[in-house]
Amino acid sequence: MATAIAASDAKRLPDRRFDHLFFSGMSLLVLVCVFIGFAPTYFLAGVFRAHLPNIIIHFHGAVFSCWILLLVLQTGLVSAHRVDLHRRIGLFGFALACLMVILGSLAAANLLVRSVAPPGIDPKTFYVIPFSEMIMFAVLVLLAYRARRDPAAHKRFILIATVALLGVAFTRFHVFFLHRRVLPALLASYSFLLLLALYDLWSTHRLHHATSLGSALVIGVGLVRVPLAHTAAWQLFASWVQSHAHWLG
Repeated sequence: MATAIAASDAKRLPDRRFDHLFFSGMSLLVLVCVFIGFAPTYFLAGVFRAHLPNIIIHFHGAVFSCWILLLVLQTGLVSAHRVDLHRRIGLFGFALACLMVILGSLAAANLLVRSVAPPGIDPKTFYVIPFSEMIMFAVLVLLAYRARRDPAAHKRFILIATVALLGVAFTRFHVFFLHRRVLPALLASYSFLLLLALYDLWSTHRLHHATSLGSALVIGVGLVRVPLAHTAAWQLFASWVQSHAHWLG
């Protein structure tokens, strides 16, 4: 009887081809958001000819752009049933992610050295946001790598790792409620987590554990990092980074 009920429930679930449509669509939506955010100052400004502060930011922009393009390529390969090629390219993707963490950390320190922050936010306080994003990204990519033999968990961790970096793209949208406004931009990026949760509930009638864990990490860190940034310990750490990273300026 239990087997019959389980089989009946399975028949009511959407066809698994919807996974291909959903994750390919999400990767393209990420690409569109990143392009809109960085088009004026980077993509439409000639990429390598764009007037960026220094070479570190150029490398940072190029490598992060490659990650977004790789996300689109990898979801497309899975949709085309080229999992063999997807897995081979995945090794390059893991190496690229490691490089992103290094360059992202350097770029965050560079912002601190140049005292760059949104209006009304102290640079040392703001530093907690790009710094914590690199930690979240590293943890989520590591979880994705460990789950590489579990496709459902792997692709969710990869998507959430990318979403953890999307806030900066939304702060560059030229709309009054997002432009250079950190909290609204972060909330906009969380809409991707909501879409993923809704898809889980629609397609499997439950939240996937990777969706729950990854989303809890991103939102949890988002809630605690601003109070952390106002502590004496964080301010001391940020001052130490600022005093030892002048060579990045």
